[in-house]
Amino acid sequence: MEDIKKGKVLLDFYANWCNPCKVVAKQLDVYESEVDDVKVIRINIEDSENFKVVQDYLVRSLPTLVYLEDGAIINKSLGIKNLAQIKELTNK
Repeated sequence: MEDIKKGKVLLDFYANWCNPCKVVAKQLDVYESEVDDVKVIRINIEDSENFKVVQDYLVRSLPTLVYLEDGAIINKSLGIKNLAQIKELTNK
């Protein structure tokens, strides 16, 4: 797992079968092309290697976005978000 305790990080918790997650993924692709100072890390909840991080961030529904600054949770959001809402979540 990439280091999520340094800098500005947006965690995207998803599953391959989750259609709303696919919608958010497309918005995150655009977000990444427009925002340079926030690292987006996509976390497949079905991957056993990610079990601990899914538990640590109390992910109970999909899609879930968690915005961190230096490891501290600044914001958390559930459900489909458009580009403007993602930017608002990360103060961009």
